[in-house]
Amino acid sequence: METPEMMALGVDINRMKMPFCSKHMFRSDEYWECLIRHIGITEYHHSGTCKMGPIEDRSTVVGPELRVKGIKGLRVADASVFPNVTSGNINAPVIMVGEKAADLIRGKDTVSEFRRNI
Repeated sequence: METPEMMALGVDINRMKMPFCSKHMFRSDEYWECLIRHIGITEYHHSGTCKMGPIEDRSTVVGPELRVKGIKGLRVADASVFPNVTSGNINAPVIMVGEKAADLIRGKDTVSEFRRNI
């Protein structure tokens, strides 16, 4: 904030009083850590908590057909099955998982007509 460019714009850090961090000197490392711990939030794109993968992979919770291992009649069809975090918004991948789950439950393959025979 103390660069010539920022000073020319009149930019400054919001000095709003945060009572839970008042014991720390403003702008100290301790202050920033306290502030982040109290007001930091996620973007609510939690994923990967029930990793999907091969049945024999012990690190997975869900198999390729979205069935929870060891629990009959239970499937998971949300972002928790992603084995890796996506690099963008998870809306489209979550819709895809839901559509795939619907096909699996109905016993239908609605995608095969769009696949190319190579």
